[in-house]
Amino acid sequence: MPLTSDQTLAELASKHGVHPNQISQWKKQVKEGGVASFSTKIQKDQQANDAQIKELHAQIGQLTVEKDFLQQAFAKI
Repeated sequence: MPLTSDQTLAELASKHGVHPNQISQWKKQVKEGGVASFSTKIQKDQQANDAQIKELHAQIGQLTVEKDFLQQAFAKI
């Protein structure tokens, strides 16, 4: 996607419903950091997913222990 356009900042801002300064800031961010400028949300989502996976693994472990305990208890009956 090119960082230039045949349209002016005012035209782009009107077309997309944002302030012209916002477009200038986005353009500056892209030039300075590329995708990294927009990846903060992706990183936060990944951290949340990692935490959820860790919690689910803990639950799986607990359920496995409980299942094994109950199997041994019913085997004795």
